[in-house]
Amino acid sequence: MLGSKRNTFKPTAYGHTRRKRRIPRWLVLMITGMVLGAGGLLFIQKSYGPQMLTVEQSQQLHDELHTIKAENQRLQARITSAERERDLSLTQVSTATEKLERHDSIVSALENDLTLFAAAMPADPRGTSPGIRAADFANSDGKLDYTILLMQDNPDANAFKGTMVLNIQGRYPNGRTGYIDSDPIPLDFGRYVHAQGAFELPSGMSARQVTIQVYPEGNDKTAAMRIINVR
Repeated sequence: MLGSKRNTFKPTAYGHTRRKRRIPRWLVLMITGMVLGAGGLLFIQKSYGPQMLTVEQSQQLHDELHTIKAENQRLQARITSAERERDLSLTQVSTATEKLERHDSIVSALENDLTLFAAAMPADPRGTSPGIRAADFANSDGKLDYTILLMQDNPDANAFKGTMVLNIQGRYPNGRTGYIDSDPIPLDFGRYVHAQGAFELPSGMSARQVTIQVYPEGNDKTAAMRIINVR
């Protein structure tokens, strides 16, 4: 009995032997695959993926992004302002166009009226062309105010260039009669011209009568003349 290597006691019919538990092979393979996959992912990311930013680089990137956003807002504000100015300009152009159309309509009507007016104006008594169709003079505060209408008979006549001189006959407070000539008044007109102005009179003189003389350019011979009493 002492030399026998058998177990002295054997399990009874109601007992059992305890086996060692092993980790399932599928779990080992799964864990191994996960470890290898995570390691490979880290290797690829570190070797070929984008580098991780430092704190300073991240802050610099944040500041640049903030600057870009601010610049974008500024440019957007300028675009909005430019659009408002464009809309305002379009409105002004539209308004100006409407005014121009109304102006053209008024001018056309006035041209028709002037044509009728020119045809209705009495001719110069001397029958000259250009002729002195109408004139009006008035004494006012030491000056002689004048309004003179000169007109050519032919609406298609060449422009008339020349000068007009006013020979003024007046009276001083002491009853003495005086004469004075105005400086030459330049003329350059087509069908007609409405000349207006004022002539300074000598101290105390009051105009009584005016002789209007019209001279062609470079010619001393009168092209028209008319005598008008001053009211």
